[in-house]
Amino acid sequence: MSCKDSRISGFHKKGSEERLELIKERTDLSDEAIEKLTGEGLSDEAADMMIENVIGTYEMPIGVATNFKINDEDYLIPMVIEESSVVAAASYGAKLARNCGGFKASSTDPVMISQIQVTGLDDPYAARAKVLENKEGLKDLADAQDPVLVEHGGGVQDIRCRVLDSRFGPYLVVHLLVDCRDAMGANAVNTMAEAVAPEIEDITGGKVYLRILSNLAENRIARSRAVWSKKEIGEDVVEGVIHAYEFARVDPYRCSTHNKGVMNGVTAVVAATGNDTRAVEAGAHSYAASCEGYSPLTTWEKTEDGDLVGTIEIPMPVGIIGGATSSHPTAQANLELMDVEDAQELGEVLASVGLAQNFAALRALASEGIQRGHMKLHAKNVAVQAGAEGDQIEKVASKIIEEDKVRVDRAKEILEELGD
Repeated sequence: MSCKDSRISGFHKKGSEERLELIKERTDLSDEAIEKLTGEGLSDEAADMMIENVIGTYEMPIGVATNFKINDEDYLIPMVIEESSVVAAASYGAKLARNCGGFKASSTDPVMISQIQVTGLDDPYAARAKVLENKEGLKDLADAQDPVLVEHGGGVQDIRCRVLDSRFGPYLVVHLLVDCRDAMGANAVNTMAEAVAPEIEDITGGKVYLRILSNLAENRIARSRAVWSKKEIGEDVVEGVIHAYEFARVDPYRCSTHNKGVMNGVTAVVAATGNDTRAVEAGAHSYAASCEGYSPLTTWEKTEDGDLVGTIEIPMPVGIIGGATSSHPTAQANLELMDVEDAQELGEVLASVGLAQNFAALRALASEGIQRGHMKLHAKNVAVQAGAEGDQIEKVASKIIEEDKVRVDRAKEILEELGD
């Protein structure tokens, strides 16, 4: 690991240049990566290669979450997000988990599902049997589409079939389970599905319409667990977090916001590494809804000693190669900062960030409320909205925090007073 120690005292009080120097001291980050983090970022030429009709680029802040210890290794974790308090909350949650050993994470193999929809079948179960009888030939045909992936230990691991009822008669849905190794894998599994579709039509006598990956990546799971000491966070907080979790477990209205809080952290790191935020969000929420009702992505319990223990289980379709991860220079630098060795390790880091984020949010909700800390960190934004510039920003922000009136109208009044 490149990070020698993710604990950096007073990191949030430093200027951006000082923060970068501290990161350089604690990591093996190359000069090239530093330049990518602080330079112009994505060029117009590179942007034009990524999507259509490009007219410019749009910048977002990169923050670094500190204090993370995952599987006994330290990580500094880049987060790209516009919302105040998210980076601070993740860092705080990780800091309080360190004294009990930090996060223990694990993951399954990086297997994605590609679906082939077969229609027009009089006997779908006979068709299912025929597909499974030809499994090995179909696997070989699919693997032939990506020999490099197969060479690196990936490729089709299994083929499964489901029969679904529809308004238009039964569908046979064929699943290719593809180990994508260090790629997210969308292009690979889609290409494989399109290649085997004509063969499946010949085998079944049906007609194939859709040939596409599923974002419900139930076979590509990351898990993390951590303990927070009751002596450090207080018994009332332990009880409050457990009751907050139970509220989410029994009420979908609350559960939606509970899981959004998890994804605040997860999505920020997914964005920082150039991965597909929509795929990860869709997979997480559909996984939460794949059992009865809609459930929290995390669980919270008490240990025998009364400490708080949190766990998370979440699909993690992310990669460290391919797509924007390989083409965006800042995404490359952020991956270098984390120094993850493969996609599974990245998934484990993401799960741990989601758990830390959820802890911090529930702790705040169960004690002083979410707005106190959030609005304190939001104060500078409010000052800028009111028209403050330069040194005025800090003065206005400090005053509205002191008065506990973090509002644009009050910020404007203070700004006028400063001008008098």
